[in-house]
Amino acid sequence: MYDDLFSAWKREMESPEIQPLPKDFYTRLADYMRWIREERRMMDEESLRGKLIQLEEENVKKMITDLIQTRYMKILQIIMAGGTLPLSSLTEEEEKLYSSLMAGRRALETILNDILFGQRPRIRQSAPSGFAVIRILKEIPQIVGVDMKVYGPFKPEDIAVLPEENARVLVKQGAAVEVDVRE
Repeated sequence: MYDDLFSAWKREMESPEIQPLPKDFYTRLADYMRWIREERRMMDEESLRGKLIQLEEENVKKMITDLIQTRYMKILQIIMAGGTLPLSSLTEEEEKLYSSLMAGRRALETILNDILFGQRPRIRQSAPSGFAVIRILKEIPQIVGVDMKVYGPFKPEDIAVLPEENARVLVKQGAAVEVDVRE
């Protein structure tokens, strides 16, 4: 994995354009970092092998940091210039980041257009994919969502963004109503 990381890092540092990475590249990097930490934990840090693993970890951390920060800056520059990116060049995580940043750019353009046309600026918001916006009608204690995250507690008239499955259950029970946030 070290060679794959070094190659990706070198290509990214030498090119002004974002370089293609496999969709699972960051997942593989995380697995690699976990392996390095396990190796270090089991090594005598004073041994030659222990010192080499420590140096490898330091180099890998620097390359990962440089790679991710450089790619993020390239993505931002493309978005700010009004360009688009081929999603095939991005990792799974970067695709989600890119979508969020593009949505932010569109919201900014809406605000700008509203002002330029003499209208009060407005922000259009929507729930993230797989989530729903609801208005709470009854007191609800904390719940664990289908995504295993804790939500609540809620009081009547609270607005919440919950996983769609959880939101549907609360609406069906009469404890909440779905809010349409589209304009």
